[in-house]
Amino acid sequence: MGTVAELVRRQWDDHRTGLRDEHTTLTHHQVAAGAAARAALLTELMPDRPGSEPHLGLLLDNTPEYPLWLGAAALAGAAVAGINPTRRGAELARDIRHTDCRVLITQRAHLPLLDGLPLPGLRILVTDTEAYRALLAPYEGTAPDELVPVRPVGPDSRLLLSFTSGSTGAPKAAVCSQGRLAAAGASLVSHFGIRAEDTHYICMPMFHGNAVIADWAPALVAGAGIALRARFSASRFLPDVRAFGATYFTYVGRAVQYLLATPETPHDRDHSLRLGFGTEAGAVDAARFEARYGARLVEGYGSSEGGAAIQRTPDTPPGAIGRAAPADDLAVVDQETRRECPAARFSPAGVLLNADEAVGELVNRGRNPFEGYWRNPEAMAARLRDGWYWTGDLFYRDADGFLYFAGRTDDRLRVDSENLAAAMIENILARWERAAGVAVYAVPDPAAGDQVMAALALRPGAAFDPAAFADFLAAQSDLGTKMPPRFVRVVPELPLTATNKIHRVALRRTALASPDPTWWRPTPTAPYEPLTPKAREVLRAEYAERGHPFPGQPATEAGQPRER
Repeated sequence: MGTVAELVRRQWDDHRTGLRDEHTTLTHHQVAAGAAARAALLTELMPDRPGSEPHLGLLLDNTPEYPLWLGAAALAGAAVAGINPTRRGAELARDIRHTDCRVLITQRAHLPLLDGLPLPGLRILVTDTEAYRALLAPYEGTAPDELVPVRPVGPDSRLLLSFTSGSTGAPKAAVCSQGRLAAAGASLVSHFGIRAEDTHYICMPMFHGNAVIADWAPALVAGAGIALRARFSASRFLPDVRAFGATYFTYVGRAVQYLLATPETPHDRDHSLRLGFGTEAGAVDAARFEARYGARLVEGYGSSEGGAAIQRTPDTPPGAIGRAAPADDLAVVDQETRRECPAARFSPAGVLLNADEAVGELVNRGRNPFEGYWRNPEAMAARLRDGWYWTGDLFYRDADGFLYFAGRTDDRLRVDSENLAAAMIENILARWERAAGVAVYAVPDPAAGDQVMAALALRPGAAFDPAAFADFLAAQSDLGTKMPPRFVRVVPELPLTATNKIHRVALRRTALASPDPTWWRPTPTAPYEPLTPKAREVLRAEYAERGHPFPGQPATEAGQPRER
């Protein structure tokens, strides 16, 4: 496909509607012209200097300025670091400095985040100001073909520095070249039959790879229109889809659960939406979404790093993600022995019979498009070991080669010497009709290993009924004997990262000291009962007797605000 710059230049002669939000409408030509003007400004602000990278940071909501600056960077031979506006203080400054940003594009609403931060030499442009418009004015009218880029542009030119979610440590900036981004867009266009007449609704944050790689890039390749929502809103989703005539969107994490939690109406199918593509919705919620809205959700697998991809085919069984992409040599391996795990075996009811040996880490043993992390050799070494690309994700594979997601390697539990994957338990608990969202995570057992804890966000108007929940568990034929949660925490909403993924670190930090209503089983077969202060003291004494710390600290000490 070549470069993203070529795709931006191709818009110049297209006068159809190309980019919209609730305030602005631009044709494809105007998008190309706006990108060219910003690229011309960039070449003045960031002349090529030895030892200085042409990197700019975007600290923006999903406004039209975001895709315009992406296009500008592509034309100018620069790279964009998407800066997460939910980061604060030293962490935010670290992200900007780590990616060597020389220019930061932001908006007035985010200026307070920068107050007092040590960012020497950084040029800050504030898009919604007269000063910004005046700075840009001399470059308006620049045609893309008139530009002299800061550095020569080719398929290998660095374009994105996409931060990982950072829920378990400092986020890493994955490198993505113009060629890889263009190829990813072309692959999705081919796979989903995306057309120039389509409109892509971007409601996931554009600082994250999902929105740019899986939504913006295929629209650019196909010549489709783009509609933006500044920040994800479940209540605005369907009105936006109708207003923009959206046909395609992407999602990450729990966004689908929030959509399903909105009140149903007789008009839920009155829209043009055809397809949603994303990760971590789960088979239960994907089926609920299609039944309610009449639009199909396709669960995929990929990452900002691009080291492994799984493609869904029409014969993919329920619950599976798909098979390895043709170019990949994917295997599920034991993390200790490096040996390939045996194929999964299922009972007639669909119960995974050999999870302990079948679940392992997904690796790519062949060539892959992973282009590295920006200035992070330790993370590179952890990702590339023994000549393989290690995804950090748990999977199992059936006898026909279909792959099933089982969670992150950090989400593995070991209960009574049996290995369990959090995602597998979550998929079962999500069937409970009262649950709007589910998160499963480990708390240390007083003696050894782990115990299963679940956080439940309930549907509007629902209450937690411990007996009804226990009856539900007993009726699930594929719920293994070690899987039922010993502890159930009822939360008003699940704590999320800025990319709508469950923030399990926050849940594990509070664990049994959570202020939320928590229920527990004193023995595996006992009824659920409230975890009272007295019960907590009994547990605390049991941990102390065995020389182990009590799992959890109060929420005020954990310092983990809920992010939406």
